Amino acid sequence: MNDSQTGSSREQLLEAALGYFAKNGVQNQSLRSLASSIGTSHRMLNYHFGSREGLLTEVVAAVERRQRGAFEQLLDATGPAVLPRQAVQDFWDRIVEETLTYGPLLFELAAHAMQGEPHAQGLRDTLVPPWLDALEEMLVRSGREPRAARAQARLALAVVNGLLFDLLLTGNREGVTEAHRAFMELAFADLPSFGSSA
Repeated sequence: MNDSQTGSSREQLLEAALGYFAKNGVQNQSLRSLASSIGTSHRMLNYHFGSREGLLTEVVAAVERRQRGAFEQLLDATGPAVLPRQAVQDFWDRIVEETLTYGPLLFELAAHAMQGEPHAQGLRDTLVPPWLDALEEMLVRSGREPRAARAQARLALAVVNGLLFDLLLTGNREGVTEAHRAFMELAFADLPSFGSSA
């Protein structure tokens, strides 16, 4: 793409940067080097995002939106049965697809947040707490005791994140999917709604 194309759409630039980082990682690449790699100019990236840190902040937000979108799809699919088996499986399949594309970038950015990098600080507020809140609400609505639901939500989130980490390191999609299914059976089979495929 050229500057006339990229200059008309901030979102195009963000998507191009997101795709590049997903394949190559963030590392210490400069804004000028990134611009050359995605077919635009340093001037255009600076105009739209202000700085490398500004662009990375937007990349973090975009990755998080993709992850959140998968969970919102699960919520939309639940209806009266809060944890229907098929909806959970569909959610897992979508998360796996997103992780195969964006997972390395997400884990890299999460490491930046742990190290206190300014562009990734927002992940401290978005990668764990909102997921815990939503999972806890789902568990309570499904019949779990409120006092236990928070810890169970944290356990479920930790298992999913661990399995996705396993997937990225080993490439064993079948193995991690089987493990996810086994965990769901152990953790939630006693919930009446989890037995439903509707």
